[in-house]
Amino acid sequence: MPFKKLLLLLLLSVSSFIFAQNMQEGFTYLETGKYSKAETFFDTVLKNYPDNKTAKLCYGRAIGLQGKSTKAVNIFTDLLKLYPNDFEIKLNYAESLLWDKNYIDAKTFYEDLILENDQSFPALLGYANTLSNLKIYDEALINVNKALEVLPGNPNALTSKKYIYLGFAYQNQQAQNYEEAERLLKENLSVFKDDKDTLLNLANLYLISGEYDKAETTYQTIAKNPENKTVALNGLALVNHLKGREKEALNISKEAYNIIPKLENKILIQQTIERHIQALIWNKKYKKAQALIDALNEAQPNENWILALRATLNIYKSDFKKSVADYNHILANDSSSFDGNLGKANALKAIGYYDDAYLSAENTLTFYNKQKDATKFIKTLNTSFTPFWETKASYSFDNGDNKAFALQTNIDFPASTKFKWLARYGYRTTSNNVTDNEATSIDFSLGLAFQLLPNITFKGTAGVTSANANINDYTQLVTDIALNIKPFKLQVLDIGYKSEIQSFNAELLDREIVMNNLYANYNLSTNFNLGWFTQYFYTWQNDDNARNLLFTSLYYNILSKPALKAGLNYQYITFKNQVPTVYFSPEKFNAAEVFINLIKDEVITKPKEWFYELTAATGLQYIEDDSSQSTYRIQGKLGYKFTERAILNLYGTRSNIASATAAGFTFNEIGLRFKWYLFDKPIFRD
Repeated sequence: MPFKKLLLLLLLSVSSFIFAQNMQEGFTYLETGKYSKAETFFDTVLKNYPDNKTAKLCYGRAIGLQGKSTKAVNIFTDLLKLYPNDFEIKLNYAESLLWDKNYIDAKTFYEDLILENDQSFPALLGYANTLSNLKIYDEALINVNKALEVLPGNPNALTSKKYIYLGFAYQNQQAQNYEEAERLLKENLSVFKDDKDTLLNLANLYLISGEYDKAETTYQTIAKNPENKTVALNGLALVNHLKGREKEALNISKEAYNIIPKLENKILIQQTIERHIQALIWNKKYKKAQALIDALNEAQPNENWILALRATLNIYKSDFKKSVADYNHILANDSSSFDGNLGKANALKAIGYYDDAYLSAENTLTFYNKQKDATKFIKTLNTSFTPFWETKASYSFDNGDNKAFALQTNIDFPASTKFKWLARYGYRTTSNNVTDNEATSIDFSLGLAFQLLPNITFKGTAGVTSANANINDYTQLVTDIALNIKPFKLQVLDIGYKSEIQSFNAELLDREIVMNNLYANYNLSTNFNLGWFTQYFYTWQNDDNARNLLFTSLYYNILSKPALKAGLNYQYITFKNQVPTVYFSPEKFNAAEVFINLIKDEVITKPKEWFYELTAATGLQYIEDDSSQSTYRIQGKLGYKFTERAILNLYGTRSNIASATAAGFTFNEIGLRFKWYLFDKPIFRD
């Protein structure tokens, strides 16, 4: 080779080496994440060397990694035109499509790159990340594993694998494939032992699927790492709340709350404050919760998480209109807020705005597809307006030799959230072997219920009772008209008129005694577990008799899950005329009792689970001026919810209270009830 050519080649090599050395500073900026400095550095280089491929490539990466994805795509597109076969430029172009969230085109381009070189780590990892963003998690896992075969232990690939597992598990969770979600998370833990993110996702899965014991164990595992203790305590407080252990939930939240001065993470501080206030609300410590919320709102006005806490507090206090106002404020700040949309739905339902409640819950699902709480809310609301058929069969007897068999069928058929049709059929046959009396009655009535206002509902039925007795056969018109009113928060008032035939035994049915009742029921609840129920009946009869009946009950709610309450009942009855040989009709009757009631409501019972109710009471009764007599009353119910649509239960009663029949009587009844929802959902909803 001539000396001049050799010298020229040597000079070019030295120049390239010096140029590369000069760009090392820019490479370092890129490698250490200082993208703004890298952008400035390579922009300066390109001003002096506008056609330098490496500088253009690095400049494209610098701006793309700062979020200027569209500009980066354009740079790599231009480079591809100049160097169509350069594999490194192809890799960077594919990555820029990822930055630009153009996952469909990125997927196609990565597939071509892998066909070109199926051992390229960047291509395999980029393809896996693309598939993950497209939520094609099964294929994403395959390709991230291929990338790890090429570069075992690569931290970037391992991080991608972890989040692919988390995304895949969440996808299954949303689809309510809980077992598969659990398997994926546990598989992730086998790779990333005691990983906090995976454990938190696993705990959340258990909360959603109702496996609270497993959730508790998972949070306890998280708590073993001192750095994660506060997060774990917040979770454990929630678990205890869901298990009905409110005091324990508050104690745990206090422990986490006391750690706040040592915390630096602002999000964790907020979560801990939030959980503590929630725990105060769960324990009905409303004044303390209100004080903390007011202080927070003064320091950080218009913050959604604080508004949500205040709205929750007002829901617990039954100030639903105030809650709606706060949820509207939240939605004005962020229309996609989960708390705002679903919280508003719950509050609207509580005050009788059912159509608006549906809209709010459905709006939640537009932002959070298949979200379990929103789906459950709509399903519960649907149940309230789904037509159902209910049948009861009962057998009763007393120590006066009266026996009766009864069959009753009710049909409720809602046509909208405001209107429903009502139908009732009843058959009752009663006999007495001592008096040799027998009688049969058949009742049939039709009616409707209509929501006049959100807090006022009218209910009216009319029909006939047809009786066939030893002496008398007759047909009587009967009716029941009532208004259900919610005048103020925590108060319910029913007022109405009801006509009926006295049908307790065959002799009374034979006498064709028509009872006309004006009645009122009033229930007052409080925010401190005390409740008061009062009932008054004024009855006038076609045998020229009249009755006043007053019943009042003061009770205390001891537990919420299962519901347990205890209290005092008092009953007073007086008749205008005393006809003791015909029916129990004292001039004055007083009874007082203490009672306890335990109930697991069928409404909150899940399919394939049992529900129950047990009431026990004892006291004293005073008939006229006679000495006191001891009384007792036992009522029980045991049922099973086969599906969301089918419920069956057995029930029974035993009582010696005189007002049930007559003085000195002991009354017994056993029965079977079946309730079936005719459709999967209301007829007025598509």
